[in-house]
Amino acid sequence: MDSTTVLDLNWMGRPHSIAAVLLESGGHHAILDPGPASTLESLRALLQSRGLSVSDLEAILLTHIHLDHAGASGSLLRENPDLRVFVHRRGAEHLADPSKLLASAGRLWGDDLQRLFGETLPVSEQNIQILDGAETVSVGARKLEVIYTPGHASHHVTYFDEREGIAFAGDTAGIRIANGPYIMPATPPPDIDLAVWEESFAAILDRQPSKLFVTHFGYAENPAKHIADFRERLHLWAEITEQAMQSTPDVAAALQSFVEQTQTEMRKYLSETDAEQHAFTAGLPLSFLGLARHIRKRSTTGE
Repeated sequence: MDSTTVLDLNWMGRPHSIAAVLLESGGHHAILDPGPASTLESLRALLQSRGLSVSDLEAILLTHIHLDHAGASGSLLRENPDLRVFVHRRGAEHLADPSKLLASAGRLWGDDLQRLFGETLPVSEQNIQILDGAETVSVGARKLEVIYTPGHASHHVTYFDEREGIAFAGDTAGIRIANGPYIMPATPPPDIDLAVWEESFAAILDRQPSKLFVTHFGYAENPAKHIADFRERLHLWAEITEQAMQSTPDVAAALQSFVEQTQTEMRKYLSETDAEQHAFTAGLPLSFLGLARHIRKRSTTGE
């Protein structure tokens, strides 16, 4: 029997911030995006409540290597050295040696890095299963098609379960908490690229999924409308970023303008509490930095 279970990792004591997914089929078990090492205790408890432990898992399926999705992978391997870890080729070397990943994350999160994400351990190369896209990953009798979906990250993939009709989209389809009224972009440096993101939207929609799964948080119904609405907001935020950059050469002032404008826009749809939850989950200032980098790169290359 196949089953899909959403595991709320209760990141920083906040429900509906980061989800892992337990995939089961005929007694075989895998975790899709196990989350950061800071939520390992929650993950273990959630597995235990289902009569499972880390030693029962056979594979980790990563949509991408950002710490909120993949940071626990090395720690899980320490408990279960037989785990296979599926990851896109562009992310594999940074799983094996996370020093550059941690240095980049440290520049973004500063002194909060350890508190938010815990200790990120390397993943042994012999456990890494390289993906390029177009492969099929099996969990028991369950088959998941791998779709290369960059835009949010150059090493991002989406897993599509055709039988269930679910596209496990990671961050490619944005942040939408419990199928709520607002779909928020998450656009951290350094890989944001709106042009290739369009291609990723098309690749997902080509499969005609019945629903999307987004890591932050849960299922999103009506994928075509979801992606159309998300695309519109993604480009709106890029326009807000560009206008903020043009209004002042001071990065801090431009960032402040972006945060104020996007928070005002969020509050048209969300309560103050829910808007704060979205902003915390996405790291709102990071979204400005990623879009600003994309806009500067685009203006330099003329694309």
